[in-house]
Amino acid sequence: MRQHVELVCPAGGLPALKAAVDHGADAVYIGFRDGTNARNFPGLGFSAEEAAQGVDYAHARGAKVLVALNTYPDAERWQGAAAALATAAAVGADAVILADPGLMAHAARAHPGLRLHLSVQGSATNRHAIAFYHRHFGVRRVVLPRVLSLAQVLNLVGRVPVEIEVFAFGSLCVMVEGRCALSAYVTGKSPNVHGVCSPASAVRWEETTAGRQSRVGGMLIDRYQDGQPAAYPTVCKGRYRVGGHVYYAIEEPTSLNVIEILPELVRGGVAALKVEGRQRSPAYVARVTKVLRAALDACCADPTGFAPRQEWLDELNSMAEGRCHTLGAYHRPWQ
Repeated sequence: MRQHVELVCPAGGLPALKAAVDHGADAVYIGFRDGTNARNFPGLGFSAEEAAQGVDYAHARGAKVLVALNTYPDAERWQGAAAALATAAAVGADAVILADPGLMAHAARAHPGLRLHLSVQGSATNRHAIAFYHRHFGVRRVVLPRVLSLAQVLNLVGRVPVEIEVFAFGSLCVMVEGRCALSAYVTGKSPNVHGVCSPASAVRWEETTAGRQSRVGGMLIDRYQDGQPAAYPTVCKGRYRVGGHVYYAIEEPTSLNVIEILPELVRGGVAALKVEGRQRSPAYVARVTKVLRAALDACCADPTGFAPRQEWLDELNSMAEGRCHTLGAYHRPWQ
């Protein structure tokens, strides 16, 4: 029997939303143009009018729109967070993705008809934590952190009263799902409050005789030679001199890709696969969505006979960080 697993794709703006929907996304997730979501970069995000347009476009083609409101508002940001929640409800969002328990409680009271998803930023990794959010706030789906093995993920499915969504492709993070002490230390802004890792105001590029250099908050992150591709600088993925050697001392750039374990995820009852990357271009979103749509359709139609195609892997590797992929924590056979 064919099983349906949602493909949830990122949209940093209206063109990316249309690219995801047109290439087969079952749902897209967006954020507003403010600090209420964890991708608060200049040029990204939706106004209320654009969000309404995006909802209309997606719904007309059978796709859903989820709104990420997954930062933790402090006292001075509470009114903005509550207003963003009201906007999400007003434009007809199919669900909001929340992390802060206070905002969840407010959503349950003020917008009882609005479906709530627990953000990966909530870091719920066991059935008791997940059941807590379901019991107290009516959460219907949880996005699992990327620190669980495949066996641990599958052990949760069926033992919790909510749907399970897992990450399928995109960048990884060595921190606890964006709760980055490194970025906050270097820039003075916390990703979980201000919604951005390596805020643009803290990033500097320098042309030197030794090559192009990137800095975050004054700290030298990397140096590139002529013709070498330069990535957006983040503290965790910089190259540093340690013990006389220059290398990726904290985390090497690579991307998560779960195509080879799709059968286990589909048969295991996972409800949705999520693609990271609201900061990515519409062209990137279109290409990734197209490949994963083909792979997921093939797997859902025949999980037993499914085998990854080399052209799928090659296409995704061409867009991956470091031009390579990993299963990350999913591949922990001892857990």
